[in-house]
Amino acid sequence: MARKPAKMYRRVTGPAYTRKSYMGGIPGSKISQFDTGNLSGDFKVAVSLSVDEPCQIRHIALEAARIAANRYLMKSTGRLNFRLKLRVYPHQVLRENKMATGAGADRVQDGMRGAFGKAVGTAARVASDQKVFTVFVNPPNFLKAKEALRRASMKVPPPCRIVIDEGLELIKA
Repeated sequence: MARKPAKMYRRVTGPAYTRKSYMGGIPGSKISQFDTGNLSGDFKVAVSLSVDEPCQIRHIALEAARIAANRYLMKSTGRLNFRLKLRVYPHQVLRENKMATGAGADRVQDGMRGAFGKAVGTAARVASDQKVFTVFVNPPNFLKAKEALRRASMKVPPPCRIVIDEGLELIKA
């Protein structure tokens, strides 16, 4: 069955559904790494991708954004000149009431009666102004870090902005 559009899961509605130990059949998270690049380097500038409105970001979108930013940084700055950190974890379990289609489907299903749904994936709930990604670089690679975060913002559903956390005085000079 095809994956549903992200707009079905984007809004934060209802209480959190996160107790994985109580439920079975949850698909694993697609996120392969939360920290990439040079993990032991000392970088002077920290730039973050911050979301503007509260929403849920699916684990597939987080991994796509991480890959886009990491690939650009690897090509433009090199393997040892950056650190990329994903700062949210997809705890929220998403459910879907799968409906049968085709001839005779109305005799097979109950429609919306008792429509709790089965687990189809996970998402990270983010608040307004929460940082999703952070890139640590040195001042010469600042513009490349901004471009990497811009490319990552294209992969996540909420509107985002780029915030300079550390090293603003080093960039201006």
